[in-house]
Amino acid sequence: MATKRGKAAVTPRPRETRHIGLSLGADICWPICYEEIVRRLDLNIPFGEADVDLAVERVSIEPFDLRQSCKYDVVLDRLTHWYPLSREWIKKAILMDGLYVLNNPWSVQSNEKHTTYCAMMHLGMPIPDTWMIPPKAYEPLPDLKATLNAYAKLFDLSAVGRAVGYPAFMKPFDGGGWKGVSKIDDAAQLKQRYDESGKLVMHLQQAVAPFDRFVRCIGIGPQTYLVRYDPDVPLHNRYTLDRDFLDGDDAEILRDTTLTINAFFGWDFNSCESLRKDGTWHPIDFANPCPDSQVTSLHYHFPWLVIAKLKWSIFCAVTKRPFRRNLDWAPFYEIAALPDLTYREKLRRYGALARKHFDTDAFEAFCREHLSELDAIAWSFFGTAEAREAFRKKVAALYPAHEVEPFTDLFFKRVQDWRRDNPPPVEAAAVESAAVEAAPAAKPVKPAKSATKKKS
Repeated sequence: MATKRGKAAVTPRPRETRHIGLSLGADICWPICYEEIVRRLDLNIPFGEADVDLAVERVSIEPFDLRQSCKYDVVLDRLTHWYPLSREWIKKAILMDGLYVLNNPWSVQSNEKHTTYCAMMHLGMPIPDTWMIPPKAYEPLPDLKATLNAYAKLFDLSAVGRAVGYPAFMKPFDGGGWKGVSKIDDAAQLKQRYDESGKLVMHLQQAVAPFDRFVRCIGIGPQTYLVRYDPDVPLHNRYTLDRDFLDGDDAEILRDTTLTINAFFGWDFNSCESLRKDGTWHPIDFANPCPDSQVTSLHYHFPWLVIAKLKWSIFCAVTKRPFRRNLDWAPFYEIAALPDLTYREKLRRYGALARKHFDTDAFEAFCREHLSELDAIAWSFFGTAEAREAFRKKVAALYPAHEVEPFTDLFFKRVQDWRRDNPPPVEAAAVESAAVEAAPAAKPVKPAKSATKKKS
């Protein structure tokens, strides 16, 4: 077919919109930044037979029909670990509509710290010696007395303490956020803390002491980020500003460890804490599939987290990455069973499995081709008044009134330090500068609509 001027008609490519939902709790700062950077990106990605753009919405909480369809391609979930209604809606949407969600809700629900310790011990990770202890008290269930009289063995708590060794940590087998965690230095302290634990089922874990490094590794898809962590200081300083604190092999071990754990349990977004003693890295806390995402704790490191979330969620949405509904542990167990490999050799193979699980090569190629301007646009945004205001809103939600401005200034300054240390390439910065000058004014974010309309 030709036009009147004799030129072939060009058939417009179809347009498609991918929908990303933000399922939020008390999150304030990162969603504002995420939404504004997406707006500034104004993506129109040629993918397959269509040009793809993005729409970002906040997911509301309300009744839903189990047969109600889901409009979202990807959901960034911040509620599954504690809010059952949202978890069950997400499960429904995965099973019936092919939703991709960060993270697997069944795995978050069932694979608590106890399971993760056992599985990673089997893979050979140097997890500290850990015992599980029966609870001190019980719910008065009808069959409780008969069960305990017949099967509960009297035990010597001090003998358990000696077997584990001091110092040790007592903590709930399924806990999080340092809830119920106690450092135990001797038998008397062990008895006191056990008596105070009530109905909680507790682990007693050997402390890694003395250690010379405490590192938290954040994983988002195939992306990892290492930060030296100090749990003994106030929250706003725990993610330290230290740089160049690891050599290449140590960093590789921690990245492989984190990716292995995340791929094994189906977690796109998780953090792993490890301590180094006598040259060996001991993972101690790595069932954190909804890790801290707030500028009030991450400060300098916050932009990396927002950018990593953007890259992985956009990749998953545009490519319609299929969601794996069940977990496949067999390939990891097969490596663990190989008798002639050292643990480090096995860990490299686990890491390779994990990178394949996260389609690392395809992800990196996608980012190079379609998201080449993201870093510069984000870099520019984090220097704006809009970014500072997002930080202020989070600070105001946590801090007393007289501390809001000083801490807002502190966190904004640290983010400016990040910008100083991580300038975008000159070419990308020039593109971003031109885009900012031509960009329309920001539109206010509309409140979430009815879930019946939004999710159907």
